[in-house]
Amino acid sequence: MNWSNLFVLTVSAAIGPEAVRYILGAQGLNIHYGYTGLFNFGQAGFMAVGAYGVAIVSASEQAGGLGYSVWLGVLAGLVAAVLLALLMGVPTLRLRGDYLAIVTIAASEIIRLVIRSERFDWLTGGNSGINGFANSFFDANPFDNSHRYEFGPFEYLGKDLWVMLIGWLVIAFFGLLTFLLMRSPWGRVLRSIRENEDAVRSLGKNVQAYKMQALVLGGVMGAVGGAIYALYQNLALPDDFVTRTTFIAYAALILGGAARVGGPIIGGVIWYGIFAFMTNLVTEVSGTYWFKSASWLPSIVKDNAGQFPFVFLGVALMLLVVFRPQGIFGDRREVELDAR
Repeated sequence: MNWSNLFVLTVSAAIGPEAVRYILGAQGLNIHYGYTGLFNFGQAGFMAVGAYGVAIVSASEQAGGLGYSVWLGVLAGLVAAVLLALLMGVPTLRLRGDYLAIVTIAASEIIRLVIRSERFDWLTGGNSGINGFANSFFDANPFDNSHRYEFGPFEYLGKDLWVMLIGWLVIAFFGLLTFLLMRSPWGRVLRSIRENEDAVRSLGKNVQAYKMQALVLGGVMGAVGGAIYALYQNLALPDDFVTRTTFIAYAALILGGAARVGGPIIGGVIWYGIFAFMTNLVTEVSGTYWFKSASWLPSIVKDNAGQFPFVFLGVALMLLVVFRPQGIFGDRREVELDAR
């Protein structure tokens, strides 16, 4: 087994475009769950509207899009995320936290099923999605899109470097924004709502409005992550935004530590690096003669080896929640929520 190649693939994945989308999704969940105590289980829905906002607006008219600028498409995705937050939040934020969890996970699946349905194939491309809309984004690339740049053992195409540069600048921006907001009076109100919203309400604060603002801000962060990933692929696919997308982002947040600015960032790098390592390891092992010829292995194991990383995801998430709910940098007291 080529361990050095496995190491290179793991590190590249941990800081690559796919990790960027999970980190941004986790940063949004940090606003929702970490700082405000909102149980949003539908972050994938926000990521989907961000991706399809840029895809529909900036795809050519021949491809079924509107043919506008890719930057206008990104703005459209952000507006769609705000509208989605309002649509989900208005009827649920006055109720207990579990109602929001039910609504958000249902809304996320509804969005995915609608955009992949044949009924809206003319707009969303159905199962095949929308492609070929990111050309103007890559035209602005200061690197040569097709050239391979070497950094020691690591190699990246110019287009990948461009996406990673933009993605990590956005991560830094939202990290700084979160840092400043959570040290402002607005952020202190959010923390107070997480601890005891009745006490905050008794002080004359509009708890509903603060929750809505937090839901919008975190949803916008997720939408940006979805848009960056769609631009990276030059393709928006509905099945890139399944329910497990939300739970991978949650795993990154919990590992790094909720209610910590750097928690989603460091947790996202470590978590997605481990997940990529497991995926690449399973691929390497399942392709060996030993694995194929091992008669003692059940056929169900051989036929479903690719599912092992997702089994690992579920088990690791359960263990994290049970034994280390505060994550690496978090404070256990800050995740003991009053989720009424």
